[in-house]
Amino acid sequence: MLALLGVLVVVVGFATKRNPLLVVGVAGIVTGLLGGLSPRAVLAAFGTGFADSRSVTVFAITLPVIGLLERYGLREQGRALVARFTRLTTGRFLALYLILRQLTAAVGLVSLGGPAQTVRPVVAPMAEGAAERRYGTLPARTRERVRSFAASADNVGLFFGEDCFLAVGSILLITGFVNTTYHTHLEPLDLALWAMPTAACAFLLHGARLLRLDRTLERELGGRDLGAQRARTEEAAA
Repeated sequence: MLALLGVLVVVVGFATKRNPLLVVGVAGIVTGLLGGLSPRAVLAAFGTGFADSRSVTVFAITLPVIGLLERYGLREQGRALVARFTRLTTGRFLALYLILRQLTAAVGLVSLGGPAQTVRPVVAPMAEGAAERRYGTLPARTRERVRSFAASADNVGLFFGEDCFLAVGSILLITGFVNTTYHTHLEPLDLALWAMPTAACAFLLHGARLLRLDRTLERELGGRDLGAQRARTEEAAA
């Protein structure tokens, strides 16, 4: 019964907005010790769990790598790259990333992108760079909006693109459940084909929202059109 106090640790930790990884780790230690395990056995349980769930805990290796890339200028290089394409606006760039994310997910490359490994270090800085090229330094509220749209492009592209792939877990789960429960013979290809029109509609709807972001930025920051100001300055100097 005392081992259930680990659940209380989780509740209190999340209620007080502590670090989730720290909360879960402490809860596991508390549960193990109150359950009669020795400190050595608790440590062994953590090691066994990590080894058995490598696909889940691989972030512990990838995050330091991403941090090193950011430290040595990955975000700045992304901004510099997008600044070369003068006609590529924030909305257009995110719409291109949306279709790219959907297509890669549709062929099974679901881990190619993601909030941690792609959006934060690459996609969001490039989207911000496209806006900064035209409007200069962005207000904090606008910057957070651009970042949220970058994350939404990744999430929508993955969510509606991966169902077009035959061997994705959700497709196999649905077919297995339906065939077992209702004694039918539903093939993964049937679900994948029906997912394609849904993915196309998702791209059209969210792509329109991403393109509308350009009009929103223009309405809010249109008076700060630095690109036009530079052009006028260059013409006057010539």
